[in-house]
Amino acid sequence: MVELRKITEDNFIDAFNLKLASGQECFVSHPIRSLAQAYVYRDQCQPFGIYEDDKMIGYVMVIYDYDIPEYDIWHMMIDESMQGRGYGSKALDRVMEYIKTKPFGESDRVALTCNKNNPIARRLYENKGFTATGVEYEDEIEMSMTAAGMV
Repeated sequence: MVELRKITEDNFIDAFNLKLASGQECFVSHPIRSLAQAYVYRDQCQPFGIYEDDKMIGYVMVIYDYDIPEYDIWHMMIDESMQGRGYGSKALDRVMEYIKTKPFGESDRVALTCNKNNPIARRLYENKGFTATGVEYEDEIEMSMTAAGMV
C-alpha cells in the first residue's frame, strides 16, 4: 500500500538517496533542493516520503500559498527503480487526501506545474482532474483543480 510519511530526521537521508531516471533532471528538482525550500517555507509546507510498505520510493512536498490561498504540489518524483508501476498515481491520491484535510488553511484550489516536455506526468495530472490554466513559466505549465474536481 502506498502511503505518505513526513520527512523527519529518521528518513531524510532516504530522500537524498532517491534517484531520477536519466533525462528527468530537467523535469523535477531533487529532494535535496526541495528540503532546503521546505526549511525556508517551514510554516506553510510539509515534505513527504512516498512509501510502499517500509521502503521510500518517492518524494513530494505540499505547500500552502497564503496569498492566493491555494495548495501547491511541488517536486513529486518516484525513484527511477520504481517508475512505471502506478506509484505516481497512488501517491497523488494520497496527496489529495492530505490536502482535503486543509492542514494549513482553507482553499478550494490545488495547483502544480508540469514541464512541457513531460507528457507522462501531464497525462497523470490530467487523469486525476487537473487542467492547464494557460499560465506558463519558462518550460513549465501550470495546472490546477478546484474543489468541484477533488474526488
